[in-house]
Amino acid sequence: MTETAIITICGRPNVGKSTLTNALVGEKITIVSSKPQTTRNRIMGVVTKGETQFVLLDTPGFIKPRNRLGDYMVNVVKESVTDVDCILFLVEPVPEIGPGEMSLLEKIRESSVPAILVINKIDTIEKEKLLAVIAEWTQAFPFDAVVPVSAKDGDGLDILLDEMHKYVTEGPHLFPEDSITDQPERQICAELIREKILQCIEKEVPHGTAVEISKFSERENGILDIEAIIYCEKPSHKGILIGKNGSMLRQIGAEAREEMEDLLGAKVFLQTWVKVKENWRDSEIQLRNFGYRNE
Repeated sequence: MTETAIITICGRPNVGKSTLTNALVGEKITIVSSKPQTTRNRIMGVVTKGETQFVLLDTPGFIKPRNRLGDYMVNVVKESVTDVDCILFLVEPVPEIGPGEMSLLEKIRESSVPAILVINKIDTIEKEKLLAVIAEWTQAFPFDAVVPVSAKDGDGLDILLDEMHKYVTEGPHLFPEDSITDQPERQICAELIREKILQCIEKEVPHGTAVEISKFSERENGILDIEAIIYCEKPSHKGILIGKNGSMLRQIGAEAREEMEDLLGAKVFLQTWVKVKENWRDSEIQLRNFGYRNE
């Protein structure tokens, strides 16, 4: 008898949603950085354990939008907490609840979907202090369960999977057993480049970047030719992305290529260019061109 559960992972930025998704899947399918708004789209991860399949929806951090891209990201989160079997509401081990989190909890309340409070990063706090965190959150919302975890270290993930199993329903698996995500390889490669931009460059520049894979082909000898265009919003940002004598762009490309080769299991020849598209985050047409579609 096969069984499946569709589970949304949500919370404010930087609480570790993508790290948790990768840890549960057992492979890196979604990019990670210390900067907020790293995840922009809903990314699907697939965990199959015997007859049970969990379909995980990793969502952007719930933010106060400042442009149309922000509007899109908030809409993705709101849509992702309805018509699912369970919600993992991820928080840091801090006993205070912000207005954004209260707004998201209200949306979950309206959806009537069961929710598990997942307190992440327990490796950063003394266990005695967890009680205050749990008390604060459980007073704010009637969670079905509370599970402290460290997505980085893997602590508590087995307990979390046991709790998630309570929400499976009998039926066919939605993906083949060997699937780990619904993302095409070229999309993952674009995101890997954006991850390296986030990791290599400080301040506001990375948030105004988008990556488009313009070529993805295989030679007869198995080498993959990948060409990518990095878009930014200002000429000054283009200079930062390229760096002195192209040093920054080479670093971003080298780090991305290394991960692409691990992911794809093949030698990659990667070429990158930087172009300016001013205010693309506020352009409905450009957002659609970069794959940010409200569908």
